[in-house]
Amino acid sequence: MRDYLNFYIDGAWVEPVRRQPLDVINPATETVAGRISLGSTEDVDKAVTAARRAFVSYSLTSRAERLDLLKNIVSEFEKRYTDIAAAITEEMGAPSWLAQQAQAGSGIAHLRTGIDVLTNFQFEELRGSTLITHEPIGVCALITPWNWPINQIACKVVPALATGCTMVLKPSEIAPFSAYLWTEVLDAAGVPAGVFNLINGDGPTVGAALSSHPDVDMVSFTGSTRAGIEVARNAAPTVKRVAQELGGKSPNIILEDADLQGAVTSGVLQMMNNSGQSCNAPSRMLVPAARMDEAKTFAKAATDGVTVGSPHGNCKVGPVISETQWNKIQGLIQSGIDEGASLITGGGGKPEGLETGYYVKPTVFADVTPHMTIAREEIFGPVLTMMAYEDEGQAITMANDTVYGLAAYVQGEPEHAKHVARKLRAGRVHLNGSGGDMTAPFGGYKQSGNGREWGDYGFREFLETKAVLGWGQAQPGN
Repeated sequence: MRDYLNFYIDGAWVEPVRRQPLDVINPATETVAGRISLGSTEDVDKAVTAARRAFVSYSLTSRAERLDLLKNIVSEFEKRYTDIAAAITEEMGAPSWLAQQAQAGSGIAHLRTGIDVLTNFQFEELRGSTLITHEPIGVCALITPWNWPINQIACKVVPALATGCTMVLKPSEIAPFSAYLWTEVLDAAGVPAGVFNLINGDGPTVGAALSSHPDVDMVSFTGSTRAGIEVARNAAPTVKRVAQELGGKSPNIILEDADLQGAVTSGVLQMMNNSGQSCNAPSRMLVPAARMDEAKTFAKAATDGVTVGSPHGNCKVGPVISETQWNKIQGLIQSGIDEGASLITGGGGKPEGLETGYYVKPTVFADVTPHMTIAREEIFGPVLTMMAYEDEGQAITMANDTVYGLAAYVQGEPEHAKHVARKLRAGRVHLNGSGGDMTAPFGGYKQSGNGREWGDYGFREFLETKAVLGWGQAQPGN
């Protein structure tokens, strides 16, 4: 069992001001996998003070020094790669292949992308006689979720380090193990004392203390829209910058000229990945009404081929994160049935033979109308809703008819798909199964948040802009 009861503050592992142990549950076994300590406002004060002190010198480091530091982190991360992947599987139930290939792999990818961006990033430019300079914003509070733990930590910590900021990280208390290993990596890589600090805790205590702290200059938060609203409220009195990546209810428009079977199958598989626990999952599949019966057949076949089971086997889908999340998903599945959607496959309860563990049946609903709960609320589980449209204009209207705007997907003839993509209100649009791009900005419209992460856009969130007038003109002599 893992005991991670200390915090990392000012370059050392220290005991909390008050020890408040919390059990961490393995979602595949429903047993205690380890313990952490919940922090307090006093712990936050200690960490912020250390970060503020370290900012004085770290903000003045050179590009070359920060590049060397990031390269050291890559080297140390590679040494712990297998350990980190195993921790992710244990803490949040990701199948071991997914933890190895994508979950842990995202940490290395963000580090390497950060090195590439920092190598060429333009921190200063001269416009006439005015110098425009981009400087580190200061002490940053980084609050991260449980569904892609290392991905969300890396995409915040890397640009913060690269731009000269100092920080306090509060990972999810539900899936905290990989954050501890990440911290050990940074310590071994030689991150200066106080530059990076780690505190565990819940949102109402540590999250609120960080987002409201007068010596924190910026909050970068990823999580639910509900929690993001609270972060913004807490941050408002000190007028600090708040960058948020929140919920999603992403549409997947399958155009009339798409390969229907291929498009439906790929859409199902992408939806079920990570047990449906991705904020940008293509959870609403929009299909031409005339071809809905065909689409239902293809969706059922694809879904029934999705294996569910122990994350240590070869399954496609493991458990969802917690009993609380399992219950929420079950309630939303029942609402789909009660409101008249057609259950194509899956449904309530646990898959046969998986009585222990927070397993959900991969589920598909069809004949879903825009007013239904499952068409509007983020389910965050392996549940796909299929909706029919009569023409392209209606498809675009339905796609945009959501409070969210994180991602969208379009499948069809390439030029046609591009035409539709321009009309979608979303931060990212994937055409015809396009893969990821670590340099492309990640973030959303509307209640999916504000600001952007990843690549050079991620750097900009951690920088202030200063104009120095008269820089390029002759200065009067003494």
